[in-house]
Amino acid sequence: MPVTADLTKLVDKAYQDKTLAELVDAPVAALSGISDGGAKLLKEALGIVTIGDLGRNPYFRTASALVDLNK
Repeated sequence: MPVTADLTKLVDKAYQDKTLAELVDAPVAALSGISDGGAKLLKEALGIVTIGDLGRNPYFRTASALVDLNK
């Protein structure tokens, strides 16, 4: 099933025309609001390099689940 989404506020301009598969493999700094410096810190602290790494990270998944359960 095709998915459409407005990515203009979610990812940097250079990544707005990418497919979801390409975004998952893109550097975490492709996300709006994450600088190259922030990406470096995520890599050093948690081994997160790509958007997929961030989305699959057990700490972030747990935190997201707790927030969702608290709604």
